[in-house]
Amino acid sequence: METYNLKEIEGKKLIYERDEFKARHIQLSKGDKIPPCDMSSHVIFIVLEGEVEITVDDDKATLEEGECLISEPGLYSMKTEKGVKLLGIQVEKVDG
Repeated sequence: METYNLKEIEGKKLIYERDEFKARHIQLSKGDKIPPCDMSSHVIFIVLEGEVEITVDDDKATLEEGECLISEPGLYSMKTEKGVKLLGIQVEKVDG
């Protein structure tokens, strides 16, 4: 078992990685964005602070603190006008 204080983590940081999934802390400042990235895994984003617009393929969603997005593999990008801290979890397909 491992515990993490997400309030104390700053910036972009891979905080946990196994074959089955990865958990990543992502922090973007006002006006920052992450360019399109082709994700082959299912993804869960949980907003810890702030607001972010996430695009998956051609669908857009704006998420605020306490909201999450769960989506299939696809082409992902995000941008924020106000700044955001979020937790991203990539869930890999496991054979068996």
